[in-house]
Amino acid sequence: MQDKWQLATKVIHAGHEHNETGALVTPLCQSATFIFDNAQQGGARFAGEEQGYIYTRLGNPTTAELERKIAVLEGSEAAAATGSGMAAVSAALLANLNCGDHLVASNAVYGCTFSLMSSLLAKFGIEVSLVNFSDKTAIIDAVRPNTKVIFCETPVNPHLDVYDLQMIAQIAKQHNLISIVDNTFMTPLLQQPIKHGIDIVIHSATKYLNGHGDVIAGVICASEQQMQVIKYEVLKDVGAVLSPHDAWLILRGLKTLDVRIERHCDNAEKVAEYLATHHKISKVYYPGLKSHPGHHLLGQQMRRAGGVIAFELNASFEQSLAFINQLSLFSIAVSLGDAESLIQHPASMTHSPYTEEQRLAAGIKDNLLRISVGLESVEDIIQALEQGLERL
Repeated sequence: MQDKWQLATKVIHAGHEHNETGALVTPLCQSATFIFDNAQQGGARFAGEEQGYIYTRLGNPTTAELERKIAVLEGSEAAAATGSGMAAVSAALLANLNCGDHLVASNAVYGCTFSLMSSLLAKFGIEVSLVNFSDKTAIIDAVRPNTKVIFCETPVNPHLDVYDLQMIAQIAKQHNLISIVDNTFMTPLLQQPIKHGIDIVIHSATKYLNGHGDVIAGVICASEQQMQVIKYEVLKDVGAVLSPHDAWLILRGLKTLDVRIERHCDNAEKVAEYLATHHKISKVYYPGLKSHPGHHLLGQQMRRAGGVIAFELNASFEQSLAFINQLSLFSIAVSLGDAESLIQHPASMTHSPYTEEQRLAAGIKDNLLRISVGLESVEDIIQALEQGLERL
Protein backbone atom coordinates (compact mmCIF):
# COMPACT_ATOMS: atom_id res chain seq x y z
CA MET A 1 0.00 0.00 0.00
CA GLN A 2 2.80 2.45 0.90
CA ASP A 3 4.26 2.11 -2.62
CA LYS A 4 1.00 3.49 -4.03
CA TRP A 5 0.85 6.46 -1.68
CA GLN A 6 1.33 9.93 -3.12
CA LEU A 7 4.41 11.88 -2.01
CA ALA A 8 2.27 14.15 0.19
CA THR A 9 1.30 11.04 2.18
CA LYS A 10 4.74 9.46 2.13
CA VAL A 11 6.37 12.60 3.53
CA ILE A 12 4.28 12.10 6.68
CA HIS A 13 4.11 8.32 7.01
CA ALA A 14 7.02 6.72 5.13
CA GLY A 15 9.78 5.18 7.22
CA HIS A 16 7.83 5.41 10.48
CA GLU A 17 7.89 2.26 12.60
CA HIS A 18 5.69 1.39 15.56
CA ASN A 19 7.54 2.00 18.81
CA GLU A 20 7.02 0.19 22.08
CA THR A 21 5.63 3.29 23.80
CA GLY A 22 2.89 3.74 21.23
CA ALA A 23 3.89 7.38 20.81
CA LEU A 24 2.48 9.02 17.68
CA VAL A 25 5.55 11.24 17.34
CA THR A 26 8.87 9.53 16.72
CA PRO A 27 10.71 9.27 20.05
CA LEU A 28 13.96 11.20 20.35
CA CYS A 29 16.68 8.70 21.21
CA GLN A 30 19.12 11.16 22.75
CA SER A 31 21.84 8.65 23.57
CA ALA A 32 25.46 8.52 22.48
CA THR A 33 25.92 4.80 23.10
CA PHE A 34 23.84 1.62 23.43
CA ILE A 35 24.01 -1.19 26.00
CA PHE A 36 24.80 -4.77 24.96
CA ASP A 37 23.18 -7.74 26.71
CA ASN A 38 26.61 -9.31 27.03
CA ALA A 39 30.15 -9.03 25.73
CA GLN A 40 29.49 -11.60 23.02
CA GLN A 41 26.65 -9.50 21.61
CA GLY A 42 28.92 -6.44 21.52
CA GLY A 43 31.54 -8.35 19.59
CA ALA A 44 28.93 -9.74 17.17
CA ARG A 45 27.59 -6.28 16.41
CA PHE A 46 31.04 -4.85 15.81
CA ALA A 47 31.80 -7.80 13.53
CA GLY A 48 28.57 -7.22 11.60
CA GLU A 49 27.23 -10.63 12.56
CA GLU A 50 24.25 -9.20 14.45
CA GLN A 51 22.07 -6.20 13.67
CA GLY A 52 21.65 -3.57 16.37
CA TYR A 53 22.82 -0.19 17.55
CA ILE A 54 26.34 0.34 18.92
CA TYR A 55 27.16 4.05 19.03
CA THR A 56 25.26 7.00 17.57
CA ARG A 57 28.10 7.88 15.19
CA LEU A 58 27.40 4.49 13.60
CA GLY A 59 23.61 4.67 13.78
CA ASN A 60 20.71 5.83 15.93
CA PRO A 61 16.98 4.91 15.89
CA THR A 62 15.79 8.50 15.41
CA THR A 63 18.30 9.22 12.67
CA ALA A 64 17.51 5.88 11.02
CA GLU A 65 13.85 6.84 10.65
CA LEU A 66 14.83 10.07 8.91
CA GLU A 67 17.11 8.12 6.56
CA ARG A 68 14.34 5.62 5.72
CA LYS A 69 11.89 8.42 4.99
CA ILE A 70 14.21 10.39 2.69
CA ALA A 71 15.20 7.21 0.84
CA VAL A 72 11.54 6.46 0.13
CA LEU A 73 10.89 10.03 -1.04
CA GLU A 74 13.91 10.06 -3.38
CA GLY A 75 13.29 6.52 -4.62
CA SER A 76 16.69 5.27 -3.47
CA GLU A 77 17.61 2.03 -1.72
CA ALA A 78 19.23 3.78 1.24
CA ALA A 79 20.16 7.16 2.72
CA ALA A 80 22.64 8.62 5.18
CA ALA A 81 22.04 11.68 7.34
CA THR A 82 25.04 13.97 7.78
CA GLY A 83 26.01 16.87 10.01
CA SER A 84 25.63 19.46 7.22
CA GLY A 85 24.96 19.79 3.52
CA MET A 86 28.69 20.16 2.93
CA ALA A 87 29.29 16.95 4.89
CA ALA A 88 26.95 15.25 2.40
CA VAL A 89 28.84 16.73 -0.57
CA SER A 90 32.23 15.79 0.92
CA ALA A 91 31.25 12.23 1.86
CA ALA A 92 29.69 11.50 -1.54
CA LEU A 93 32.84 12.72 -3.32
CA LEU A 94 35.39 11.12 -0.96
CA ALA A 95 33.61 7.77 -1.20
CA ASN A 96 34.11 7.75 -4.96
CA LEU A 97 37.41 9.57 -5.58
CA ASN A 98 40.99 8.53 -4.89
CA CYS A 99 44.36 10.18 -5.41
CA GLY A 100 44.93 10.51 -9.16
CA ASP A 101 41.23 10.54 -10.06
CA HIS A 102 39.43 13.28 -11.96
CA LEU A 103 36.08 14.99 -11.30
CA VAL A 104 33.92 16.85 -13.83
CA ALA A 105 31.59 19.40 -12.22
CA SER A 106 29.45 22.33 -13.30
CA ASN A 107 31.22 25.69 -13.17
CA ALA A 108 28.41 27.21 -11.10
CA VAL A 109 27.89 25.52 -7.73
CA TYR A 110 27.45 26.61 -4.14
CA GLY A 111 30.48 28.59 -2.98
CA CYS A 112 31.72 26.08 -0.39
CA THR A 113 31.26 23.20 -2.84
CA PHE A 114 33.40 25.20 -5.26
CA SER A 115 36.01 25.80 -2.57
CA LEU A 116 36.09 22.08 -1.70
CA MET A 117 36.57 21.16 -5.35
CA SER A 118 39.03 23.88 -6.29
CA SER A 119 41.22 23.79 -3.18
CA LEU A 120 40.77 20.89 -0.77
CA LEU A 121 40.50 18.03 -3.28
CA ALA A 122 43.78 19.14 -4.86
CA LYS A 123 45.54 18.37 -1.56
CA PHE A 124 44.54 14.73 -2.04
CA GLY A 125 45.74 14.62 -5.64
CA ILE A 126 42.26 14.79 -7.16
CA GLU A 127 41.89 16.83 -10.35
CA VAL A 128 38.74 18.87 -11.09
CA SER A 129 37.39 20.32 -14.34
CA LEU A 130 34.61 22.90 -14.07
CA VAL A 131 32.49 23.29 -17.22
CA ASN A 132 29.14 24.66 -18.36
CA PHE A 133 26.67 21.80 -17.95
CA SER A 134 24.24 23.43 -20.38
CA ASP A 135 26.70 22.36 -23.08
CA LYS A 136 26.65 18.58 -23.61
CA THR A 137 29.76 18.71 -25.79
CA ALA A 138 31.69 20.60 -23.09
CA ILE A 139 30.89 17.89 -20.55
CA ILE A 140 31.94 15.07 -22.86
CA ASP A 141 35.12 16.88 -23.88
CA ALA A 142 36.06 17.29 -20.20
CA VAL A 143 35.96 13.53 -19.53
CA ARG A 144 39.40 11.92 -19.25
CA PRO A 145 40.57 8.31 -18.82
CA ASN A 146 40.92 8.94 -15.06
CA THR A 147 37.53 10.65 -14.65
CA LYS A 148 35.44 8.89 -12.00
CA VAL A 149 32.64 11.28 -11.00
CA ILE A 150 30.33 13.83 -12.62
CA PHE A 151 28.68 16.39 -10.28
CA CYS A 152 26.17 19.20 -10.57
CA GLU A 153 23.34 21.09 -8.91
CA THR A 154 20.06 21.64 -10.71
CA PRO A 155 18.62 24.20 -10.42
CA VAL A 156 22.00 25.83 -9.88
CA ASN A 157 22.89 28.01 -6.91
CA PRO A 158 22.68 30.97 -7.37
CA HIS A 159 21.36 31.72 -10.86
CA LEU A 160 18.89 28.86 -11.32
CA ASP A 161 20.28 27.29 -14.49
CA VAL A 162 18.55 23.95 -15.09
CA TYR A 163 20.42 20.92 -16.42
CA ASP A 164 18.99 17.88 -18.19
CA LEU A 165 19.33 15.00 -15.74
CA GLN A 166 18.72 12.27 -18.32
CA MET A 167 21.48 13.72 -20.49
CA ILE A 168 23.88 13.82 -17.53
CA ALA A 169 22.99 10.26 -16.51
CA GLN A 170 23.49 9.08 -20.09
CA ILE A 171 26.97 10.64 -20.28
CA ALA A 172 27.86 9.07 -16.92
CA LYS A 173 26.78 5.60 -18.00
CA GLN A 174 28.53 5.84 -21.38
CA HIS A 175 31.82 6.70 -19.65
CA ASN A 176 31.35 4.48 -16.57
CA LEU A 177 31.16 7.45 -14.18
CA ILE A 178 29.32 7.96 -10.89
CA SER A 179 26.77 10.78 -11.25
CA ILE A 180 26.01 12.99 -8.24
CA VAL A 181 23.29 15.66 -8.15
CA ASP A 182 22.56 18.22 -5.43
CA ASN A 183 18.75 18.34 -5.25
CA THR A 184 18.49 20.90 -2.42
CA PHE A 185 16.57 23.57 -4.35
CA MET A 186 13.88 21.13 -5.51
CA THR A 187 13.42 18.58 -2.70
CA PRO A 188 12.18 15.10 -3.67
CA LEU A 189 8.65 16.48 -3.86
CA LEU A 190 9.52 18.51 -6.96
CA GLN A 191 12.33 16.44 -8.53
CA GLN A 192 13.69 12.91 -8.11
CA PRO A 193 17.03 12.62 -9.95
CA ILE A 194 17.40 8.88 -9.32
CA LYS A 195 14.32 8.26 -11.47
CA HIS A 196 16.21 9.93 -14.31
CA GLY A 197 19.24 7.66 -13.93
CA ILE A 198 21.38 9.61 -11.44
CA ASP A 199 23.42 7.46 -9.02
CA ILE A 200 23.66 9.64 -5.90
CA VAL A 201 21.45 12.50 -4.69
CA ILE A 202 22.42 14.90 -1.93
CA HIS A 203 20.56 17.57 0.02
CA SER A 204 21.33 20.33 2.42
CA ALA A 205 18.54 19.32 4.79
CA THR A 206 19.10 22.66 6.50
CA LYS A 207 16.90 24.16 3.79
CA TYR A 208 13.44 23.00 2.69
CA LEU A 209 13.51 19.53 4.29
CA ASN A 210 13.71 21.08 7.76
CA GLY A 211 12.15 24.37 6.76
CA HIS A 212 12.42 26.22 10.05
CA GLY A 213 15.96 27.63 10.05
CA ASP A 214 17.03 25.85 13.25
CA VAL A 215 19.06 22.88 11.99
CA ILE A 216 22.30 22.30 10.06
CA ALA A 217 22.09 18.94 8.28
CA GLY A 218 22.60 16.99 5.07
CA VAL A 219 21.35 13.78 3.44
CA ILE A 220 22.85 11.42 0.87
CA CYS A 221 20.65 9.00 -1.12
CA ALA A 222 22.12 6.09 -3.06
CA SER A 223 22.13 2.32 -3.55
CA GLU A 224 22.78 -0.03 -0.64
CA GLN A 225 26.19 -0.82 -2.13
CA GLN A 226 27.16 2.86 -2.37
CA MET A 227 25.83 3.51 1.11
CA GLN A 228 28.04 0.86 2.68
CA VAL A 229 31.08 2.79 1.45
CA ILE A 230 29.67 6.24 2.30
CA LYS A 231 28.59 5.28 5.82
CA TYR A 232 31.23 2.84 6.95
CA GLU A 233 34.34 3.92 5.02
CA VAL A 234 33.82 7.69 5.12
CA LEU A 235 31.24 9.02 7.58
CA LYS A 236 32.18 6.55 10.32
CA ASP A 237 35.79 7.74 10.38
CA VAL A 238 35.36 11.37 9.35
CA GLY A 239 32.56 11.64 11.91
CA ALA A 240 30.35 14.12 10.07
CA VAL A 241 27.11 12.53 11.26
CA LEU A 242 23.82 14.10 12.29
CA SER A 243 22.78 14.38 15.94
CA PRO A 244 19.55 12.56 16.96
CA HIS A 245 17.98 15.83 18.11
CA ASP A 246 18.54 17.47 14.72
CA ALA A 247 17.16 14.36 12.99
CA TRP A 248 14.07 14.63 15.20
CA LEU A 249 13.62 18.29 14.26
CA ILE A 250 13.83 17.47 10.54
CA LEU A 251 11.29 14.66 10.95
CA ARG A 252 8.97 17.22 12.50
CA GLY A 253 9.61 19.71 9.70
CA LEU A 254 9.02 17.11 6.98
CA LYS A 255 5.40 16.66 8.05
CA THR A 256 4.59 20.05 6.54
CA LEU A 257 6.97 19.89 3.55
CA ASP A 258 4.23 19.33 0.99
CA VAL A 259 2.09 22.28 2.09
CA ARG A 260 5.16 24.47 2.57
CA ILE A 261 6.69 23.73 -0.83
CA GLU A 262 3.40 24.44 -2.59
CA ARG A 263 3.15 27.85 -0.89
CA HIS A 264 6.79 28.62 -1.66
CA CYS A 265 6.17 27.81 -5.34
CA ASP A 266 2.90 29.74 -5.52
CA ASN A 267 4.54 32.83 -4.04
CA ALA A 268 7.70 32.54 -6.13
CA GLU A 269 5.77 32.28 -9.39
CA LYS A 270 3.93 35.54 -8.69
CA VAL A 271 7.07 37.32 -7.48
CA ALA A 272 9.03 36.21 -10.56
CA GLU A 273 6.27 37.46 -12.85
CA TYR A 274 6.31 40.83 -11.07
CA LEU A 275 10.10 41.17 -11.23
CA ALA A 276 10.19 40.22 -14.92
CA THR A 277 8.13 43.30 -15.81
CA HIS A 278 10.05 45.86 -13.75
CA HIS A 279 12.19 48.36 -15.65
CA LYS A 280 14.87 48.49 -12.92
CA ILE A 281 15.59 44.78 -13.32
CA SER A 282 17.57 43.65 -16.37
CA LYS A 283 17.12 39.89 -16.01
CA VAL A 284 15.17 37.40 -13.88
CA TYR A 285 16.35 33.81 -13.40
CA TYR A 286 13.44 31.48 -12.54
CA PRO A 287 12.60 28.20 -14.31
CA GLY A 288 8.89 28.95 -13.99
CA LEU A 289 9.17 31.81 -16.50
CA LYS A 290 8.74 30.91 -20.17
CA SER A 291 11.82 33.02 -20.92
CA HIS A 292 14.03 30.67 -18.87
CA PRO A 293 16.15 28.29 -21.03
CA GLY A 294 15.22 25.35 -18.80
CA HIS A 295 11.48 26.05 -18.74
CA HIS A 296 10.83 23.10 -21.08
CA LEU A 297 11.95 20.69 -18.34
CA LEU A 298 8.99 21.65 -16.15
CA GLY A 299 6.62 18.71 -16.20
CA GLN A 300 9.35 16.41 -17.51
CA GLN A 301 12.03 16.66 -14.85
CA MET A 302 10.65 19.13 -12.31
CA ARG A 303 7.07 19.20 -11.09
CA ARG A 304 7.26 22.92 -10.22
CA ALA A 305 9.96 25.60 -10.35
CA GLY A 306 10.72 25.97 -6.63
CA GLY A 307 10.92 28.94 -4.28
CA VAL A 308 14.27 30.56 -5.18
CA ILE A 309 14.63 33.45 -7.63
CA ALA A 310 17.71 35.33 -8.83
CA PHE A 311 17.68 38.64 -10.64
CA GLU A 312 20.05 41.31 -11.92
CA LEU A 313 19.41 44.94 -11.03
CA ASN A 314 20.08 47.82 -13.40
CA ALA A 315 22.58 48.93 -10.78
CA SER A 316 26.21 48.92 -9.70
CA PHE A 317 27.78 46.73 -7.01
CA GLU A 318 27.32 49.48 -4.40
CA GLN A 319 23.73 50.21 -5.45
CA SER A 320 22.88 46.51 -5.25
CA LEU A 321 24.09 46.35 -1.66
CA ALA A 322 22.19 49.56 -0.85
CA PHE A 323 19.01 48.02 -2.26
CA ILE A 324 19.42 45.01 0.04
CA ASN A 325 20.12 47.18 3.08
CA GLN A 326 16.97 49.28 2.81
CA LEU A 327 14.60 46.46 1.78
CA SER A 328 11.79 45.84 4.26
CA LEU A 329 10.29 42.43 5.21
CA PHE A 330 13.21 40.45 3.73
CA SER A 331 15.93 39.25 6.10
CA ILE A 332 19.51 39.50 4.84
CA ALA A 333 20.65 35.91 5.21
CA VAL A 334 22.29 33.25 3.05
CA SER A 335 20.07 30.22 3.60
CA LEU A 336 16.82 29.31 1.86
CA GLY A 337 13.65 27.31 2.41
CA ASP A 338 12.69 29.03 5.65
CA ALA A 339 9.28 30.54 6.42
CA GLU A 340 10.85 34.00 6.19
CA SER A 341 11.75 35.61 2.85
CA LEU A 342 15.53 35.99 2.58
CA ILE A 343 17.82 37.99 0.30
CA GLN A 344 21.56 37.81 -0.28
CA HIS A 345 24.30 39.04 -2.63
CA PRO A 346 26.07 35.96 -4.08
CA ALA A 347 29.19 37.75 -5.36
CA SER A 348 30.16 38.97 -1.90
CA MET A 349 28.51 36.27 0.21
CA THR A 350 27.79 32.64 -0.78
CA HIS A 351 30.04 32.68 -3.84
CA SER A 352 32.88 34.80 -2.48
CA PRO A 353 35.34 31.83 -2.76
CA TYR A 354 35.27 32.38 -6.54
CA THR A 355 37.74 34.79 -8.08
CA GLU A 356 36.14 37.59 -10.08
CA GLU A 357 37.10 35.84 -13.32
CA GLN A 358 35.62 32.54 -12.13
CA ARG A 359 32.42 34.25 -10.96
CA LEU A 360 31.85 35.99 -14.26
CA ALA A 361 32.56 32.77 -16.18
CA ALA A 362 29.90 31.09 -14.05
CA GLY A 363 27.42 33.92 -14.73
CA ILE A 364 27.53 35.44 -11.24
CA LYS A 365 27.61 39.20 -11.75
CA ASP A 366 28.09 41.98 -9.20
CA ASN A 367 24.46 43.05 -9.56
CA LEU A 368 23.00 39.55 -9.15
CA LEU A 369 20.76 39.06 -6.11
CA ARG A 370 19.15 35.84 -4.87
CA ILE A 371 15.94 35.66 -2.91
CA SER A 372 14.33 32.75 -1.11
CA VAL A 373 10.63 33.49 -1.31
CA GLY A 374 9.03 32.77 2.05
CA LEU A 375 5.57 31.85 3.28
CA GLU A 376 4.34 35.37 3.96
CA SER A 377 1.46 36.90 2.03
CA VAL A 378 2.68 37.28 -1.54
CA GLU A 379 1.09 40.73 -1.69
CA ASP A 380 3.34 41.87 1.17
CA ILE A 381 6.42 40.33 -0.45
CA ILE A 382 5.78 42.11 -3.74
CA GLN A 383 4.99 45.40 -1.97
CA ALA A 384 8.33 45.24 -0.13
CA LEU A 385 10.19 44.67 -3.40
CA GLU A 386 8.23 47.43 -5.12
CA GLN A 387 9.06 49.95 -2.41
CA GLY A 388 12.72 48.94 -2.48
CA LEU A 389 12.91 49.31 -6.25
CA GLU A 390 11.25 52.70 -6.13
CA ARG A 391 13.99 53.92 -3.77
CA LEU A 392 16.78 52.45 -5.90
